[in-house]
Amino acid sequence: MAFVDWRMRGPEIANCNCSWGCPCQFNALPTHGHCRAMTAMHIESGHFGDVDLSGLSWVGMFAWPKAIHEGNGEAFVVVDAKANDAQRQAILTILSAEETEPGATIFNVFATVVDQMHEPAFLPIDFAIDIGKRIGHVVVDGVIDTRISPIRNPVTGAEHQVRVSLPTGFEYREAEYASGTSSATGPVSLVFADSHSHVAMLDLSTHGAA
Repeated sequence: MAFVDWRMRGPEIANCNCSWGCPCQFNALPTHGHCRAMTAMHIESGHFGDVDLSGLSWVGMFAWPKAIHEGNGEAFVVVDAKANDAQRQAILTILSAEETEPGATIFNVFATVVDQMHEPAFLPIDFAIDIGKRIGHVVVDGVIDTRISPIRNPVTGAEHQVRVSLPTGFEYREAEYASGTSSATGPVSLVFADSHSHVAMLDLSTHGAA
């Protein structure tokens, strides 16, 4: 089957309700028995067919009543207000796992366990990240506020650096782990603090992660 050729490359911020490290990253059950999470990306360079996606951002909010693989999830996506109609449709097509080889990306995997997709919103997204320092934020006024910072030693306060490599990962191949705090009041509400976060440079395409 032929797919539309697409690619998105740029930094990612993710934050969920699990403890630092997130058992889901290692095929284990979530810390609290259920999953609520956000992930966002700034597309430094990208395209969908002949539609240029460079310079745009998106953020998704997700919730599952049990472990992700058990399904019944819901999702809400905000696409950068700067995107024109063609760019909006292109990003939504990618995020909904269309035009992607089966199982090749996190979007394609998540599509099999999300039962409710809320209507997307098109709003300004404030995205900032320094991957090396593990500091950043994602803010959509009135919808979501996520802040990340380094994990710190509880006794000395010193930064604790953790880097994880997943050579066959469908989201990232290498990520820095951090501590995150999120509050979201949109269709998928999120409230957690000092929980798992990871930041990475994503390079995703029709055929998977590079």
